[in-house]
Amino acid sequence: MWATNILIKCKAIAEVTMTAQTQVQYVSDEEGQAISVIVPIELWREIASERETAYLLKSETMKQRLLDAKNRSGGISLEEARAQLGI
Repeated sequence: MWATNILIKCKAIAEVTMTAQTQVQYVSDEEGQAISVIVPIELWREIASERETAYLLKSETMKQRLLDAKNRSGGISLEEARAQLGI
C-alpha cells in the first residue's frame, strides 16, 4: 500500500512509521499495535474542514443555506464593504 516505510524508535516504548508518500506517521506500542497517528498540518486542516462540512450537511436548514451561499452571485467588494463600515 505505501511505497516506503521508515521506522523510528521513540523512547523504546513505541515505534513511529512514516510513509514517504503522504508523511503520515503511525505510532505503535511495544506490541506493534497502532495507537496514534501524526499528520501534516495541511492534511489535518483538510480533514477538519471536511468533518465540519459533513456536520453542517446533516441539517437540512444548513444544507440549504450552504447551497444558497454557493450559488449566490451578488455581493459587494471588500473595498465597498469597508467604505460602508467606515473602516
